Parts: sequence; C-alpha cells; structure tokens
Amino acid sequence: MLKSNWENKNNLIRDINLEKFKKVYDLVKENYYEIDNVKKKDIINGIIKGLINSLWDKHSEFMTPKEKKTFNDTLSGDFEWIWAVVEKTEIWVIIDRILKWSPAKKYGLRKWDIILKADNFKLQDLNLYEAVDKIKWNSWTKVLLTIFREWKKDLLEINVTREKIIIPSVEWKVLENSKIWYIALNMFWENTTIEFKKILKDVEKENINGLILDLRDNGWGYLQKAVEILSLFIENWKKIVQTKYKDNLFNRNYFSINDSNIFNKKIVILINSNSASASEITAWALREYKKAILVWEKTYWKWSVQQPFDLQDGSLLKLTIAKWYTAMWKNIDKEWIQPDIKVVFKEEDYKNNYDRQLEEWKKISEKFIKIKALKLVIDEENKRLIEENKNGNK
Repeated sequence: MLKSNWENKNNLIRDINLEKFKKVYDLVKENYYEIDNVKKKDIINGIIKGLINSLWDKHSEFMTPKEKKTFNDTLSGDFEWIWAVVEKTEIWVIIDRILKWSPAKKYGLRKWDIILKADNFKLQDLNLYEAVDKIKWNSWTKVLLTIFREWKKDLLEINVTREKIIIPSVEWKVLENSKIWYIALNMFWENTTIEFKKILKDVEKENINGLILDLRDNGWGYLQKAVEILSLFIENWKKIVQTKYKDNLFNRNYFSINDSNIFNKKIVILINSNSASASEITAWALREYKKAILVWEKTYWKWSVQQPFDLQDGSLLKLTIAKWYTAMWKNIDKEWIQPDIKVVFKEEDYKNNYDRQLEEWKKISEKFIKIKALKLVIDEENKRLIEENKNGNK
C-alpha cells in the first residue's frame, strides 16, 4: 500500500535522531569552562541558525532582533551607504550585487570583490550585519574599503562617498540617428507599470521600429508588476509564470491580461549578473514567446519566493516557501538565464566609462529590425562578435 506524501514527510521528521544533539549539549553544559558566561538566548539563536544554514539556501535566514532591525532598515532605504548587496561566507564579506546609480558602481567596485576592511575595521570575524554596520553611515561621509580582486596582484584601496540615492523606476531616450527607443527598467515598483505604459504609448505614436529594454542591475520588485509589464507584450490569457509551493493547493498560474493592444515591435533585452527576480521573469517570458533577443551575460538566478515569520522575541525567520517556473516549466534557481548573444565588458571599458553593451545592442537591434528572423540574427551576431574578439586578441 502506498503512503501519502504527508505521511512520508512526517516520517522524515520522525527519522531525525536528536540523541546526538542532546549528548553534545550535555557535554558542553558539563565541561565547557566558561559555560556560566554563555547566555541561554545565544545558545538557542545559535541552534536555530545552524538549522537554517543546514538547508543550504542562501535566501532562507534567521535574524536576531538586532539583525532584523538592520534588515528592515535595508528594505526601507532609511540609511545611506555604498548601495551594494553584500554576502558573508564563513570568512569573507563579498559583493554579491551592485545597484544601479550606486556609489559602489560610480567608484568602480565589482561583483565578487572581497571587502577586507572598512576604514581600519577588519570585517573577517564579523557577521553580515556587523560588517554592514561598519560600511554604512551618514550621507557624504567617506569609507575607505580595502578590496581583494581575484585578477589583481595587489590589494585595492577605494575611497567611496556614501550617498542616499533615489532611483527612478523607468528611464527612456531615443537613440541618435535611429528609430529605436531605449527604456531602462530599474525596478518593478508600485508605479512602474503606469510609467512604463505611458512611455510605450509614446513609442507607438512615434512609429518606432524597435525597442531596447535595459534590465541590467534590476534586482528589485514585485512579481505582479512583472506580470503587468509582460501583459503589454504577450497575447491575452497566455501563461507568463507560475509559482509552486510545498502544498500544491497553493500553486498559482499568472496569465497575460491586456486590452488586446500588443506591442509587436522588435525587442532586444540587456541583462547582467545583477538582473534578478522580476527581471529574470520578464527576460525569460519574452524569450520563451520569441519576442526578444537577450544580450550580454547570465543573470543572478533568484527564482524563489520568501516569506517572513515574526517570532515572539522580536527575531525573524525568512524562509523559502515557493519556487517560480516559466510558462514552459523551466526553473533556473540552480542555474542562470544564459544570453542569446554574449557581450563582455573589457577592462578599458570600465576605465573609459564606455557602455560596450549598449553600443552592440544598437547594431543588434538594427539587424533584428531589418532581417526579422530572430534565430538568424542571433547566429550572425554571435559569429561577428567571435571574429571581432579573435582579431582584437591578435
């Protein structure tokens, strides 16, 4: 007789033997020299952190009341700092994402940089929230960051001025000498859909041939806003994205809902390793429905849903409760969205503040408008870039 899923899950829980834990706990209590100086709440918090860390899920986390306050400050933006997302390994504080318009980007910090020191404070032995406290401070104050960058022989010292920044959710411009519009979606926020719709109407009035959609450094926003934006490009009632929960009763499909006015011009999307979450949903859906070509580099791969649980003592448990899947049932939580055409920044581009991706984008957009065949454009442009890189390395 087959057992139900629920019975199997309960069996997994019952199979956990806590005798080993009890034995270690008793040994610590009986033998640890400074046991009288250890607070009970620190022991309990340490046990919980160990449990959550054993899930091997970077997005699930337990926070003490003090850590929760820092986390909430980060969400509200009520502080000023360098505007980079950092992660803590067992040893290092590593830059995980650089936010658009940020001081971190302006002063040349890079993803994967290891921050060894903030001013004279070594970050190595601090937890994530203690390290963040050393980096953030009031606007227009400076912090000297000591950086290890893998391909650099010597350590870098970068002086960054902290700022409080306001990022517009949508920006646009008409590219010179072309009938192509450029729209940057910086985040999927409350008013993003309204702003984006207004710009898209102007695009259609101007009889524009193509659209460049910039999702670089966009790691913010709501799933519903991505669905609303995608509804402007994908036919009515076609599936856009789906969420899958531990309990299948909560699974949900999101469909395109529009007034039948679909934007059918050629689209090229620019993505990078800071494009996360709602950006990845947008890019993948437009690719699946063959509406766009993706250019530059692989994305951040954030395709899970977290829910916060407030605990009685003021601490917080943030737990992954669902995964997102594309309309065609692809889940990329363990991999990245790979671009159709890869365009890599060169070292001189950073020094010269040259946007190589945008310049290549223009060429690709113009060819896409002219040829119309998506696969042919991808093949030809990849061949061209490979040849150019070969010649450039000679």
